[in-house]
Amino acid sequence: MRDIARAMAACALCPRACGVPRTPDGGAGACGMGSLPVVARADLHYWEEPCISGTRGSGAVFFSGCPLRCVFCQNEAISRGGAGQAVDIPRLAQIFAELEARGANNINLVSPTHFVPQILAALRIRKPGIPVIYNTGGYERVETLRSLAGWVDVYLPDLKYMDAAIAARYASAPDYPARAQAALLEMRRQTGPARYSPDGLLLRGTLVRHLVLPGLSGQAMRALTWVADHLGSDTPVSLMGQYTPMDAVQEDALLGRRLTRGEYERVAAHARVIGLPGYLQALDAASAAYIPPFDGRGVTFPPDTAKE
Repeated sequence: MRDIARAMAACALCPRACGVPRTPDGGAGACGMGSLPVVARADLHYWEEPCISGTRGSGAVFFSGCPLRCVFCQNEAISRGGAGQAVDIPRLAQIFAELEARGANNINLVSPTHFVPQILAALRIRKPGIPVIYNTGGYERVETLRSLAGWVDVYLPDLKYMDAAIAARYASAPDYPARAQAALLEMRRQTGPARYSPDGLLLRGTLVRHLVLPGLSGQAMRALTWVADHLGSDTPVSLMGQYTPMDAVQEDALLGRRLTRGEYERVAAHARVIGLPGYLQALDAASAAYIPPFDGRGVTFPPDTAKE
């Protein structure tokens, strides 16, 4: 617990390195979170890639708060809205165990960056016997990632932006491209090439996601080329076409509309040409209906009494 206290005294877990204190009562940093993990939902999740969800579902633990400020975020209720319940470290460890007992293929830590010391403390109580997945927007400090070596089996990062001006415009993070690229190199170093179970579940490795944004298909192709050139052509990618314009971007010249099939197919063709393995998402996933309800399921009550 001393590690948590030190990290929370002047937080520098993410690239923002706010340096502000985080207490049980809250925090004034970019993530908006205090020292207690805040979880909005912990449940079996079936809408990840097939190698993650499988048939039994991924044990997704959705943390509140986020170091990024993407204006088009579809999970705004938790990334900025503060939805969720604060839990202590033993309860967080228990949540992991409950998901494993329900048959989850893995423990999927969604937006975990700003709670890394707390997550490590929970994993030290009892590391699950199933893979632990670190599901992140890619805006990471390499120093923080190094503390996860040996605890995380699968990294599931986004590579959102390849241009500093675009990252500044849409996430207030001009350093995103450099930070994310360094982070992905560290993730690949830790996990090595992808390794799968006989039934196709990802047991170890790094799977890179990229959400194709309207008007930015050139950026998407640059991201895929970077993955092939720097992480290896055996690195699986997930090319997502689920972009849905949220209220905050309705008037934006680029992001105020949906992605066209032509834009997505252009990027998908590039992925095929450079030989990256992975997944192409059906464009009918571009719907707010796929956003899970952040209703506290599995957080403050046990799964057998969870609200339907």
